[in-house]
Amino acid sequence: MGQEKKARVIALYLPQYHPIKENDKYWGKGFTEWTNVAKAKPLFHGHYQPRIPADLGFYDLRLPEVRLAQAEMAKEAGIEGFCYWHYWFGNGKEVLEMPFDEVVKRGEPNFPFCLGWALHDWTTKTWEKKNAISKDVIIFKQEFPGQEDDINHFYRLLDAFRDSRYIKVDGKLLFCILVPRSMPHPRQFMNLWNELAKENGLPGFHFVGIIDSMPEITKENIHNIDKAVDDNVSDIKDTGFDAVGTTDQKYAELKTGGKIRKILFALGRKLAPGMILDRYDYSKIIDNFYSPSDRREDVYPQLLAGWDRSPRSGRKAIIYYNNTPKTFEKAVEKALACVKDKSPEHRIIFLNSWNEWGEGAYMEPDLRYGNGKLMALKHLLY
Repeated sequence: MGQEKKARVIALYLPQYHPIKENDKYWGKGFTEWTNVAKAKPLFHGHYQPRIPADLGFYDLRLPEVRLAQAEMAKEAGIEGFCYWHYWFGNGKEVLEMPFDEVVKRGEPNFPFCLGWALHDWTTKTWEKKNAISKDVIIFKQEFPGQEDDINHFYRLLDAFRDSRYIKVDGKLLFCILVPRSMPHPRQFMNLWNELAKENGLPGFHFVGIIDSMPEITKENIHNIDKAVDDNVSDIKDTGFDAVGTTDQKYAELKTGGKIRKILFALGRKLAPGMILDRYDYSKIIDNFYSPSDRREDVYPQLLAGWDRSPRSGRKAIIYYNNTPKTFEKAVEKALACVKDKSPEHRIIFLNSWNEWGEGAYMEPDLRYGNGKLMALKHLLY
């Protein structure tokens, strides 16, 4: 396509759409995210549910043809590559690794990629249970056994790091870490991996800590939330990360609905989950989505494709309605405005998400809007 893109859009990618034994055990044989996506119901007048995939259908990521079609679609829209969520719980325990392993092993699709380490326990809280009184179970506990495990983790991914498709920033391998504060010794980990990279002829890493930009609301910070966000970002940078990826939803919800509403709804969700629907107009959320910190050279803002976790959480979900290709276009414009004055290498925008159908955050075509979001992105990126 010749033309220079206005930003480096990297789409977060969920490698979940294939059966695994853990999901079979806790949710029933053959369970994938599609199970809940297909049975979702509208919870208010005009609520767009269920959201049914169009061009790719209810796909299975075991099929190389599906992975190829996804990459072609993303490339056509101007997306630079996929950031595959990666689950390493310590002591070699992984889950959902198959799709990415296949991408590396087969050498296709010929589409750039990087990894995002999702640092959180795996529990049965992810999806609403049939029996509301059944207890939440931790399926995998996120553990940090120490240096030997960090070394094993690095070598487990070495083939991917050596792959010419691996995305680089400032000549270094882009590696994202979600919820970086849960790491006991982040600087130690990053120093170790940079040493291992050099030992193996690699250029080292560009580490990005992905955080919720809005810290916990306190009496002290409620009157200047922009400063609270900036302090939060700086705190992560100070632990040794090269850059910070921001998730601005709580910030936008606070700015859109006001602090009293945010506090009352948070309390309501705790005391009587699902009693009141917590919903926002996506267009208004986007008006308030970006903080001044998103314009910093060392901050990579997020572009939110939508948000509606009701397929996973029912009435307990936070729902953004009025999420159309037209309102998404506004989101793209605002994200691009955040990065336009940065150096080309750092005009990175993390797109949430390529295929989080259970969270209503997806770019893949659906029956109502077709490929409208993909077209909007392509139109504005060039």
